[in-house]
Amino acid sequence: MSMDDAYKPEIIEADAQRFWDENRTFHVTEEPGREAFYCLSMFPYPSGKLHMGHVRNYTIGDVITRYQRMQGRNVLQPMGWDAFGLPAENAAMQNNVPPAQWTRENIAAMREQLKQLGFGYDWSREFATCDPSYYKWEQWLFTRLYRKGLAYRAVATVNWDPVDQTVLANEQVVDGKGWRSGATVERREIPQWFLRITDYADELLDALDDMPGWPEQVRAMQRNWIGRSEGVELEFAIQGREDTLRVYTTRPDTLFGVSYMGLAPEHPLTRELAESNPEIAAFVEACNKAGVAEATVATMEKKGLDTGLRAVHPLTGEDIPVWIANFVLMTYGSGAIMAVPAHDQRDWEFATKYDLPIRPVIAPADGGAPDVSAEAFTDKGVLVNSGDYTGMTSDEAFDAIAGWLQQRGIGERQTNYRLRDWGVSRQRYWGAPIPIINCPACGQVPVPDDQLPVELPEDVQFDGAGSPLKQMPEWYQTTCPECGGAAERETDTFDTFMESSWYPARFACANNDGAMLDERAGYWLPVDQYIGGIEHAILHLLYARFYQKVMRDEGLTTADEPFTNLLTQGMVLKDGAKMSKSKGNTVDPQALVERYGADTVRLFAMFAAPPEQSLEWSDSGVEGGYRFLKRLWHLVRNHTARGAAPALDVAGLTDAQRDTRRKVHETIRKASEDIGRRFTFNTGIAGVMELVNTLYKVVDDDSEQGRAVMQEGLEASVLILAPIVPHICHRLWQALGHDDAVVDAAWPQVDADALTQDTLEIVVQVNGKLRGNIQVPADAGRDAIESAALDEPNVQRFISDKTVRKVIVVPGKLVNVVAN
Repeated sequence: MSMDDAYKPEIIEADAQRFWDENRTFHVTEEPGREAFYCLSMFPYPSGKLHMGHVRNYTIGDVITRYQRMQGRNVLQPMGWDAFGLPAENAAMQNNVPPAQWTRENIAAMREQLKQLGFGYDWSREFATCDPSYYKWEQWLFTRLYRKGLAYRAVATVNWDPVDQTVLANEQVVDGKGWRSGATVERREIPQWFLRITDYADELLDALDDMPGWPEQVRAMQRNWIGRSEGVELEFAIQGREDTLRVYTTRPDTLFGVSYMGLAPEHPLTRELAESNPEIAAFVEACNKAGVAEATVATMEKKGLDTGLRAVHPLTGEDIPVWIANFVLMTYGSGAIMAVPAHDQRDWEFATKYDLPIRPVIAPADGGAPDVSAEAFTDKGVLVNSGDYTGMTSDEAFDAIAGWLQQRGIGERQTNYRLRDWGVSRQRYWGAPIPIINCPACGQVPVPDDQLPVELPEDVQFDGAGSPLKQMPEWYQTTCPECGGAAERETDTFDTFMESSWYPARFACANNDGAMLDERAGYWLPVDQYIGGIEHAILHLLYARFYQKVMRDEGLTTADEPFTNLLTQGMVLKDGAKMSKSKGNTVDPQALVERYGADTVRLFAMFAAPPEQSLEWSDSGVEGGYRFLKRLWHLVRNHTARGAAPALDVAGLTDAQRDTRRKVHETIRKASEDIGRRFTFNTGIAGVMELVNTLYKVVDDDSEQGRAVMQEGLEASVLILAPIVPHICHRLWQALGHDDAVVDAAWPQVDADALTQDTLEIVVQVNGKLRGNIQVPADAGRDAIESAALDEPNVQRFISDKTVRKVIVVPGKLVNVVAN
């Protein structure tokens, strides 16, 4: 097929995409007996416009998908939309457009952009999480979990955004303020819906040891978030009261160093005291305005108030003051702590501010004295000032003190977790309705299956903060499924993590209207390769793992984990900073596609840095990628203009042609490793660029076999680049004389014979300095190599008046002659 003289990406890319659409190239069905490969990139929030982070993420996924397709696997790569969430509500208020309309218009725009970039998605499986046909099954599963006791409603202390009027997850609180509104977040106690993820804490934690396909950094982050710890729960009596304070500690060895007790502002005892003490009530109110995000609490100024109560030390009988402290969280342990300022930094900061005792009871294991004048000594060591336990190591004292407390019925060993049950309800409109009916007589009643989905009304008006659902009696007023009496629907909606936690499974059977999952999930799951940002390493991935195990236990799937392999790509930077609208340093992918073509944008995204590292934006890098594609185009055009190349006759090649062919197969070998296994796409691309440079140097070889070697080299280049720049490769493959499409071609194979060399060029050094080169037979032994090196004329110049002490031979690489 003849080629245009000029490289015209706008024509080439439209032709390739038309071919893929007409032939349903990426539409995939299950083929039992054929190896499946499921590649998935984290789906986007439909904001209306792709950014360079999207482009990088989805290009990585597409390259992996196309490579696996070339390995002969049955490959699935779907795309959908994480469509619910607060941004749509904010946009609705700003633009006076219902969130559903705003969302679907954005989906249409972003879908078109994804298609322009040539991503090979099976669009027949597309869905948005705001589709009732999707969230119906989320509601259906929730009703099962409710009946099993895995879903429940309870009053909880939450981060409350007073402007957006919703609960915020901890990661949505930034420096004590709501991530979108900027309002100061408050602590509030309101009824919330929870899933008992803590029931799966041990499995979620232990399974991390059997997930080699995940980065260790991500597994470590999840381990820390689950935070399993071995400790002791013990009681402190309170003078003048019958109740006690129960605290949990992982360091019972520090018990003799307790100098005050700390209560969370939400602790039941704090609330009781606040009812009759205005000073305490005012302090609690101030704490409530500070938020409960753990990161915020950890860094905020330590503040407290002495309640006047005194606890009794269980070992010494000493009176211990009981304080309310803003850094104590009700969400960890019992909401009360035994404070050991000498050996806990938070406790030290608080004690220093309020002039409370700081008593060292742990000394360094090396025998030195503990110095707590500037900060707490937090290491384990040897007990001092600890009565009968003095001299024990921390581990010995743990066992001894825990045993003493347990014998007296005032303490027991306990395994505790940092992980808390997952709060899944939000007081917003644009989310999936929680399928519960609140009946005055029957209580909380799950919506029956035949009434699902509980559809969210989409034609709504926003007249201010808060959820419109609460202002729609025609929607929330209903009848109880059990007693038939008047009842109300739950007006809270699901946190959007609910939708993003199970979407990978739904892609396997997205068109099933009669079940959440079917046998097709068994064919595709778990996802073989998942790709997304490190910022989702904890919550999204943890919730997705939990959801997978819940679906397994409900008999919906047999997979224990959702993702076998995980790749977390780095950020896209410009001028050293993450691209963002607020910084004014964004680059519009659409403008780049229009100027250079999608292939150039894809090539730059893969060539500029390895996937795990941050990518620094470079205009010159984009232009360089464009020049390379034009160069490749011209090389193929010049070659094919001379007519079809003859068949390759390996036996008839000259030495120069063998060298060129060796370079071709070295490139295939390297690219197979870099692209296929290591995902270092940048080095794989660099190898092809080197090969193209080599082919340019032999372009004047008009011999029959010279053209045959050129044909093999160009075919290898096109095949290797096909997953990365698929449009131009679609056209070049045709031009090179192939009737089949390159998207259906197999990955090039290495010819081991082509890698063999008759002779090797070896560097010769004298005392570590380069002094010459020698040509030796590829099978030459050590003695022959050493002899040739010593006979090299320039080497002779540098050793003629010296005594050779040693000759070091590194086979195939160098010889170093040591002489003096």
